Amino acid sequence: MADDLSAVGRFLYEAGTLKQTRRTGWWMAGVRDPESVAEHSWRASLIASVVAKLEGADPARAAFLAVWHDTQETRTGDVNHVGKKYAPAGDPQAVTADQTAGMPEALASTIRELVAEYEGGESPEAVCARDADKLECMLQGIEYKAQGYGNAQRWIDNSRARIATETGRRLADELLEQGTLDWLRTTLGEKEV
Repeated sequence: MADDLSAVGRFLYEAGTLKQTRRTGWWMAGVRDPESVAEHSWRASLIASVVAKLEGADPARAAFLAVWHDTQETRTGDVNHVGKKYAPAGDPQAVTADQTAGMPEALASTIRELVAEYEGGESPEAVCARDADKLECMLQGIEYKAQGYGNAQRWIDNSRARIATETGRRLADELLEQGTLDWLRTTLGEKEV
């Protein structure tokens, strides 16, 4: 008999709330409508696959880790670093255990293992996924700064300083050298400004 998927269905609805959950740290930089946790996690997953491939790690596993790295924020919200000083966010592994309760065990155990691996930060894929989280924050900061949010420089600098892999550091340096629309100019064959 097939496993009951009602808990999975509920989680999928729950996961959808991350599309409306804003990354709150950007409010301190003056960003009125910052990206959502879902938007952040999507690009972090892409970055994780790139960094992992170039580092010789498993890109699919790194992307898989990055997809799940902030899913707990459906229940805790996105607590920024200042907020964590006063009200620490729930333990990601404990939140994940609650989120996966009632799911088919093969699925629930896989999700719990992914979150534990990411939080442990020791496997090559977890290191790459964690770097991707920092790179995505740095990249978002560069984009916000280009939109006139000068205070985003703090997030750019802090994120860059926390990158661990050689590929991640090289990619960060490259991103800092490029303009946010250089990709478009190159695609259109325009000359550099």
